[in-house]
Amino acid sequence: MYDHVLIPVDGSDEATAAARRGLALAKDFDATAEAVHVVEQRARRLTQTDRESRRLRERGESVLTDIESLAADIGQPVTTELLNGKPSVQIDEHARETDAALIVLGRQGMTGLGKRLLGGVTEQVLHRTAVPVLVVSDAAQTGINGFDYSRILLPTDGSANAETAIRHGAAVADRYDATIHALNVVDIQAAGGAFNAGGLNETFIERLEEDGRDAVDSVVDDLEETAPDVAVETAVERTDSFDGVPAGLREYASDRDIDLVVMGSHGRSNLKRQLLGSVTSQLIRTVSVPVLVTPRAA
Repeated sequence: MYDHVLIPVDGSDEATAAARRGLALAKDFDATAEAVHVVEQRARRLTQTDRESRRLRERGESVLTDIESLAADIGQPVTTELLNGKPSVQIDEHARETDAALIVLGRQGMTGLGKRLLGGVTEQVLHRTAVPVLVVSDAAQTGINGFDYSRILLPTDGSANAETAIRHGAAVADRYDATIHALNVVDIQAAGGAFNAGGLNETFIERLEEDGRDAVDSVVDDLEETAPDVAVETAVERTDSFDGVPAGLREYASDRDIDLVVMGSHGRSNLKRQLLGSVTSQLIRTVSVPVLVTPRAA
């Protein structure tokens, strides 16, 4: 499935950790790997001399050289490319031009000016691209050559967008002999409203849970067709947190020692909303394990 892995890097520790995972994944999937560094357009505009501009390029080349060394240590060949422009645009365009099957990014990195970003470029890429993106957090840096993906969380709300994640979860689970946890979270606050949640009828909540069971059963049915040898566990969990579904997903991931979350970029409740503020975006910002985000269904 992942025959070409694109790894954008910026020299930050988190980008390097993401690169390590991306290179290891490429090796495990027998894929080609490519590392890119984008010399940011804004940084180039602020340079006043040819020497300053040359230093930006030299820094980018140095970042890519470090990734080549990392790839040699892992035993995974890698090609490199130095790009110029707005990072999210260049990453998306390069992914399309090279038919990348997966983009691997750190959750936060550095701008060309050395300023720390909280999800800036990563979230812009997620919003733009039609390529699956593996987002690696700063808390997921352990491991050198191999990573544990034995427990994979596959959240679902029964929507077509959530279903796009199933085949990706199945591919990773099959490769690493993992168990998939198909989970639906019933958001009590959202169901009843911030001021009425305490008065929700139990029968109504049970009906929501029944819908959740239908959603996870649908995942099981799909997996039986596409990956019959993959082990599957199912769960429907309630959350009354004001943080909603992301809180339920984080709690489940922590309690079950989940190694990877695979989910669609949009769910049933936010088909017309941008990624920013969605369940996926909130989870990426707060969960400690990598999140593989699959694009919106066509």
